[in-house]
Amino acid sequence: MRNMLKKLLAVCTCIPMLLIADNNQEPDLKKLSETFGNLIGRSLKGPGFSFDMESLITGIRNGADGKPAPLTDEEYEKGMAQVQERLLTHMADENLKIAENFLKANANQPDVRSLEDGKLQFKIVKSGTGEVVPAGGSPEINFTGKLADGEVFSSSEDMGPITLDLSKTIPGFSKGIVGMKEGEKRILYIHPDLAYGKQGPLPANSLLIFEVEVLKANAPKEDAGKAAQQVYENAH
Repeated sequence: MRNMLKKLLAVCTCIPMLLIADNNQEPDLKKLSETFGNLIGRSLKGPGFSFDMESLITGIRNGADGKPAPLTDEEYEKGMAQVQERLLTHMADENLKIAENFLKANANQPDVRSLEDGKLQFKIVKSGTGEVVPAGGSPEINFTGKLADGEVFSSSEDMGPITLDLSKTIPGFSKGIVGMKEGEKRILYIHPDLAYGKQGPLPANSLLIFEVEVLKANAPKEDAGKAAQQVYENAH
């Protein structure tokens, strides 16, 4: 939060100087001030939490007047850490409910097969005829990864087909892709226990949905580890 406000302040400081540099245009400080306040306001609301606006305005005024804040910097940081921890716990709990409700309903859909006590499900979209992906293999694939709401968090469309070492991927992905044939396409539905859980680059306890196409059942592993890291880093 503090770093975000520093960035906003830096932007706000630059705008008047840029306008002043243009002799044909005078800065409208009233509009600049209101716009800066609008930027701050838009950044202060998140799922499950929002600041008390009246207290926030009071704090801004008091800060501008040189008056002390009601908390020290250390007390503020500690309080914000507690708020963020509660928000993360709430988000993890909500996402877990979404994942389990989704998989429970999805298990009844036509052609959906369940593994791992229903925590891993898959649907064959297109059959393959080539070699079979072995356990611990390194298949060359095209893929798209989505969250439960359909948001794409990573895709081979951004990087081209990739070779993945299945021993270095999340369990749900490796278990779901083993046995696929070259040319086969599947949709994998992965419970967070077999994905990133509360860790990783995605929201805590996210259900993951992968659309996967196997191009080659077991390609050389020399670039597979690098590709797996790229997928992880591209997740957002």
